[in-house]
Amino acid sequence: MSDIKKEINTLLATFSEQLSEVETEQELEEIRITFLGRKGKLTELMGQMKKLPIEKKRELGPLLNGLKRNIEQQFAQKKKGLANAERKAESLRQQHFDVTAYKPGALKSSLHIYTQIIEQIEDIFISMGYGIADGPEAETDYYNFQALNIPADHPARDMQDTFWLNMPDMLLRTHTSPVQVREMEKRSAPIALIAPGRVYRHEATDASHDFMFSQVEGLLVDKNISMSHLLATAKTFLQKFFEKKDLDIRVRPGYFPFVEPGIEIDFSCAFCSSGCSICKKTGWIELMGAGLIHPNVLKYAKIDSEVYSGFAFGFGIERIAMIKHGINDIRLFHSSSIDFLKQF
Repeated sequence: MSDIKKEINTLLATFSEQLSEVETEQELEEIRITFLGRKGKLTELMGQMKKLPIEKKRELGPLLNGLKRNIEQQFAQKKKGLANAERKAESLRQQHFDVTAYKPGALKSSLHIYTQIIEQIEDIFISMGYGIADGPEAETDYYNFQALNIPADHPARDMQDTFWLNMPDMLLRTHTSPVQVREMEKRSAPIALIAPGRVYRHEATDASHDFMFSQVEGLLVDKNISMSHLLATAKTFLQKFFEKKDLDIRVRPGYFPFVEPGIEIDFSCAFCSSGCSICKKTGWIELMGAGLIHPNVLKYAKIDSEVYSGFAFGFGIERIAMIKHGINDIRLFHSSSIDFLKQF
C-alpha cells in the first residue's frame, strides 16, 4: 500500500512539473493523453485497485479520487490560461494591424517587356566590355545629321521622316547615333559603348511601324578595327540573346551615310531549320544595319582617322523583342493591355 501512495505522490509531482512547461494547445493535449487518457498513467494506477482487498480500497480510493480531481483542476486552469494568452495576443495583433499591408486580389507586378529586353541587351554587351551611354531625345540638326556625314542637302534626310520642332535647328532624334558622336567628343579612344533609347519618325502607324520606337546603337573605336571585329561582335551578341550557339549570320551590302562600307546583317532563323512564318520561309531574319565608321564622322568628333578606326551598328529593340517572343504588332508595346503585359 505504501508503494501506491508513493506512486500517487510521484505521479502528481510529475504531472505538475510537465504541465508548467506547456506553452501550446498541442503540448497540452499531449499531457492530457499521457496522464488522463484511457491508457494514461492515472488509469493504470487506478487499475491496481482491483487487486487490493476491500479494506485497502476504502483507504486508497479517496486518495486516488483526490489525485484525479487535482490533476483535472490543474489541467483546466492551464487550458484556461492558454486561451486567455491567445486572446490577448490576438488583441495585440488587431491593434497593430496595418490595413495597407495586404490587398486581397491584388495583381502581381513585373518588369515591362521593354525593360526586360533592354536589360538583356545591356547585360550581354557589358559582359563583352561595352559601356552604356545616353543622350537627349530633343536633338540638334548638327548631331542628328551633320556630324553623321549627312549634310543639309543629303537625300538621306528625306528617308528619316523627321519631326522638326518650333525651335531653330531642333528636332526629335531619328536614331540614337547622335549619342555616339557626343560620346566620341567627350572621350578619347579606345571607346566601346551601346546607346539604347527612344527615337521618332513621322510615319504611319501599323503592325510593324510606329512614330516612336526604340533602337540600340553600338560603337567601337580603337586602332586596327576591321570588319571581322564587327561581324564577330554581331554574331556573339545574337548567339547569346537567342541562346543558340549554332546561330549564324550573313552580310549584304547596305547604305548608311555614317559608315563606309555599309552592310546589313541577317541571322539564321533561331526557330526553324527549313523555313517558318517568322523568317518568311527563307531561313534568314533581317535585323541590323552596320559598317565601319566613316572617316568624316571621326573627324567631326576630332578623332584621328589615320590612327583610329571603328565600327557602328544599330537595330530596333521592338523588332528583336517581336522576333524572340513572337509578338505580331508593335503597337502592343505601348498599349495598356494587361493580357499582353502579364505574359512577360
